Amino acid sequence: MLIKRIKIFIILSVLLLLPCLLRLTQLQLLSHSSYLKGIAELKLQKGVSRQLKTIRGKILDRNGKILATDESRFHLHISYRLCSIFDQRVRQAKLLRATKRSQLAGTNSSLLEARKELQDSLEDLQRIIDKCTYFGPERADIEQQIYKINNEIWNIRTFVAWVRKGPDSNILKKYNHITDVPLSEAIADFEKKFPKKDDRLLLISKVDDISDMDKSLPLLELKTDDDIFTAQLEFMDVDGIEILPKAQRIYPHGSAAAQTIGWVGPPQEKDRRLLANDKLSSYLSDEVCGREDGVEYVCETILRGRRGEEVKDIDRQLVSRTETQFGKDVRLTLDIELQKKIEDFLSDCQLNSNCKAPTAAVVIDVNTSEVLALVSTPTFDLNRVRYDYDVLARDPNEPLLNRAINKGEYPPGSVVKPLILIAGLESGKITPGAIISCPAQKAPEGWPSCWLFNQYKSGHDYKWPNTARNAIRGSCNIYFSRLANRIDPAVLQLWLFRFGYGYKMPLAPQLPASSTENRESGIENRDFRQVLGQISSAVVRGKISHFEQIPPLDNGERRYFGIGQGNLRVTPLQVANAMAAIARGGVYKRPRLFIDAQATPEENRASGNELNISPQTLQVIYDGMSAVVNESSGTANTQFAEAPLTQYGVHVYGKTGSTQQPGHAWFAGFATDSAGRKLSIAVLVEGGQSGPRDVAPLAREILRFCINAGYLGQATNPSL
Repeated sequence: MLIKRIKIFIILSVLLLLPCLLRLTQLQLLSHSSYLKGIAELKLQKGVSRQLKTIRGKILDRNGKILATDESRFHLHISYRLCSIFDQRVRQAKLLRATKRSQLAGTNSSLLEARKELQDSLEDLQRIIDKCTYFGPERADIEQQIYKINNEIWNIRTFVAWVRKGPDSNILKKYNHITDVPLSEAIADFEKKFPKKDDRLLLISKVDDISDMDKSLPLLELKTDDDIFTAQLEFMDVDGIEILPKAQRIYPHGSAAAQTIGWVGPPQEKDRRLLANDKLSSYLSDEVCGREDGVEYVCETILRGRRGEEVKDIDRQLVSRTETQFGKDVRLTLDIELQKKIEDFLSDCQLNSNCKAPTAAVVIDVNTSEVLALVSTPTFDLNRVRYDYDVLARDPNEPLLNRAINKGEYPPGSVVKPLILIAGLESGKITPGAIISCPAQKAPEGWPSCWLFNQYKSGHDYKWPNTARNAIRGSCNIYFSRLANRIDPAVLQLWLFRFGYGYKMPLAPQLPASSTENRESGIENRDFRQVLGQISSAVVRGKISHFEQIPPLDNGERRYFGIGQGNLRVTPLQVANAMAAIARGGVYKRPRLFIDAQATPEENRASGNELNISPQTLQVIYDGMSAVVNESSGTANTQFAEAPLTQYGVHVYGKTGSTQQPGHAWFAGFATDSAGRKLSIAVLVEGGQSGPRDVAPLAREILRFCINAGYLGQATNPSL
């Protein structure tokens, strides 16, 4: 019987051991690559990933001068695990755990040790804070920064603790993704499930495995080389303290072209969606992005770059490495020195009697269609805008607004009259020698009167035969209101549209990546915010890409469009670009604000659209605009005669304008020299009373700056 039991025991033992033996044989004899792969994956899961910083690309002007760049600023960084001891919640959680251990052990030793450890750690941190005051900040400022770090990470730990304990299903249904749940709502649900504060503290303290807890976070800036050296000596042996460089966006020219260049700031929620699908391009908490609406924002995906990454396994062996891609530079057509001269001049109350009035000025190289200056005053310091934003946003003069492209309240006044004359001559509604009489009398009800009658109870008839070129010369409202009323409304609108009025002109570079690639990466083509303007009786809503999308113009409003009033609205850039089209003989080109460094000069020139204006019509326009500046009784002759530009070999063609309801003043036109160089210009003074008196002198001096900068004519004295 005993032998039988022994046999049964042996058989059972063998049966139990057999699976183990078979498994061992499999491991020894069969390929074990899959197991090694599993082990490798496990090691990788427990490993670490470190992302490498990128550098934002520079913004340059046409001559390569830096307008925006990243510069290294050294900061003293502190680890969360070191500074968290300053957080009373962390200390309380540690004591709660120690109390539980002491209760289980039946002794107070764990609690006493925890208290001693907390006291020592807190004293160490206090000494670190004391040393930090050597570098300038007040103790309260340093403590406030530590509080901020602790609060941010404690909130993350709280959110993770809530997630791990099972959120309310109703909350999850309310949002697309759990990360969309507001922190306040998560905390409220957490407190509902765990009403005791001590229970919540213990649960939050168990969240000890999130990456944010291992980050090194900036505590203060080290502003000098001596500060950096001293900090290295003081904190050489302190675990949790590092001295690390951080890129800071610098704008060397301060306020010059501020609205066009734009600035950077912490990404908002809508910004984070831009590159959310790319782990190495998406925004981290300490990174910045372009804020609406300048080059920094428009060219965000070009300037941003892409972080590199190193992945190491649990043994700290390098598994993979992705190289950092630095942001690309973008080069503007602007001449920053010319831009600064214009801005300084317009803001100087000793030189400009309208220095307090918001002003816009645009200068375009006619031959290349490149924008040399895009001025909007008042302006602001790009290096301080993040600190001064609230004050700037409340300023009634709206310095953050780019008046040259992004304010739609500007009737063009008389600067539109050359375009009205082109429409009339080309549609056969008038001939160059035909006279539209301008007597010394008030116009009939519903018609605009001549400005000469309004001011002097006179008319243009006593000066000259009121023909086309003389009507331009004297800016006759009677002539142009009557002429516009003869032109079919759609024909009048079409000519305005062909000259670039009534729609946005693309300024930003188009990204080369395919649309599919862009969508997958979250990349989007952006452009500057621009107003459409208006060339219809009804306000346009939405995007305009074809003339057929323009609402109609009422017959009765044509007469007011003829003098640049009524519902007609334009931007200074549109006006300057229309003048450039006239200057190049009736060839329209869209203005260019960016230079492609890889393209040839010919490729960088915008393609033109021939407007098919007859040479005879163009000659009438040139004669009239030349007379405005260079002949007696021309509306701008007095101002240009005071300091003539002919001494530099420059001939100016111009048109003044003054508007009512709202009231503004204009000068627009172009200038040429014997070498074939041409510049177009538009200057607007908000609230200006007279184009000849308030704006023509400004345009004259801006053209003088262009001459001295070498874009036109020959400066006899560059110091002028």
